[in-house]
Amino acid sequence: MLNLVSADYLSVNTQVVKQHRIIAAIDMGTNSLHMVIVRIDPNLPAFTIIAKEKETVRLGDRDITTGELKPEIMTKAIAALGRFQEVAKTANAETIIAVATSAMREAPNGKDFLHRVESELGLSVDLISGQEEARRIYLGVLSGMEFHNKPHIIIDIGGGSTEIILGDSHEPRTLTSTKVGAVRLTTELISSDPILDVEFQYLQAYVRGMLERSVDEVLANLKFGEFPRLVGTSGTIETIAMIQAREKLGNVPSTLNGYQFSLDDLENWVNRLRKMTNAERAAIPGMPERRSEVILAGAVVLQEAMMLLGVDSITTCGRALREGVIVDWMLSHGLIEDKLRFQSSVRERSVLKQANKYQVNLTYSDRVAAFALSLFDQTQGQLHHWGINERQLLWAAAILHNCGHHISHSAHHKHSYYLIRNSELLGYNETEIEIIANLARYHRKSPPKKRHENYRNLLNKQHRQVVSQLSALLRLAVALDRRQIGAIAQIQCDYYPQFQKFNLLIYPTNSNDECALELWSLDFKKAVFEAEFGVKLVTHLEKSVGV
Repeated sequence: MLNLVSADYLSVNTQVVKQHRIIAAIDMGTNSLHMVIVRIDPNLPAFTIIAKEKETVRLGDRDITTGELKPEIMTKAIAALGRFQEVAKTANAETIIAVATSAMREAPNGKDFLHRVESELGLSVDLISGQEEARRIYLGVLSGMEFHNKPHIIIDIGGGSTEIILGDSHEPRTLTSTKVGAVRLTTELISSDPILDVEFQYLQAYVRGMLERSVDEVLANLKFGEFPRLVGTSGTIETIAMIQAREKLGNVPSTLNGYQFSLDDLENWVNRLRKMTNAERAAIPGMPERRSEVILAGAVVLQEAMMLLGVDSITTCGRALREGVIVDWMLSHGLIEDKLRFQSSVRERSVLKQANKYQVNLTYSDRVAAFALSLFDQTQGQLHHWGINERQLLWAAAILHNCGHHISHSAHHKHSYYLIRNSELLGYNETEIEIIANLARYHRKSPPKKRHENYRNLLNKQHRQVVSQLSALLRLAVALDRRQIGAIAQIQCDYYPQFQKFNLLIYPTNSNDECALELWSLDFKKAVFEAEFGVKLVTHLEKSVGV
């Protein structure tokens, strides 16, 4: 039967909770590859880090002419990932979650490389957007630091991008990502050693200009009288904290989590680092291997951000994207029910936000989504074997399938693809967004074809099959509300495999309504469904519900 509540897409039974599950998370950053292995105690719920691995690969060191990842660096990255897999296996990790960020998003051959990783290592890597990266960083920081419901600004300086986030233990108020990172800036703007004054001044001005929009967005979401604490994560900030602590205290604290240093301390280090050669920076006690090459650019990003934000101190946090990936996994597997409960529906809220942005008729889209999910559920295990994640992708596509009307009625299905593909849908990786966009693209007109560029963007055969099969369901769902008035109350599917026959029983809302237009639309659109699943679709108009 049909449930007309959009949130139904989340109503699934969580899996049986095992004791002390072990999982690994890999972050393929622009500068380094990192892996963290954790032991989850589902009764708290919480996790303990039991191992860490790091390899400085420099994926961001791309070909200057083409912008592509270099062959030797890709080979090095695959070797590192293979080693990570062995370590995870030794630790008895049940699964490895891997994400790729800035370098892979921007490299023309980035997706091809991730496909190669999957082919050679059997490791599936999620490509995530800048905003999704920021969201997971926020989750990671919240897992390691108590905010006490007070506003905090988080800054994460990576190799290719910098994320600045505003949150207060609950919904993140602002998620931003800017294309300034330690590796990117060093490669593009620093050519002298030590850096020339003219290069340094340009570096400062460039960084300030790039960060202004993100900082303005953060400050605009602060309430009157709020004075947020600044929290810093990842390599650049941890390194500055480490060398500052070693010099100030004579040793490095057992943990840098919660260590504070001031803007004055930072400015002192920037002035010292800019006068040193790379060899001199490498000789600083506590300087990690190869960090000396990019530390100055990273420190300038932090300095400019702190000045723009108007804060005079920063507190370090040892948790960031990798730990956020773990928290996100725990949320999606039902292991967190109370703290951060709002994150479990981040996908739904993000889709509805985009629907409002493009003035989608949500009453109508909710009905289409409900029909699509009803078809999905009643055919699961018979015509298809997709699970909860594919169900959620179908729901998102159903809600947004008509958003292309925002641009034009003509070819609106193609406009829907473009709008979804270029929207910041939080909670989804790049492949999932591509699938949602393709599902919306094929809710009408031509079925998926290999010559279509958007369909070819799906490198994995399984992903193309998801689009082919679920878009066929979405077509029927759209036909079931052809007049957009809720003429059909519910549907019932009966499959007879011995006859390759699929009966669709339709129950009208009004017993006097013959639903002629809906039946005509179903007859018109059923060919794609029949070809995809190899069945004969027969529709039957039944008596109204309850009669």
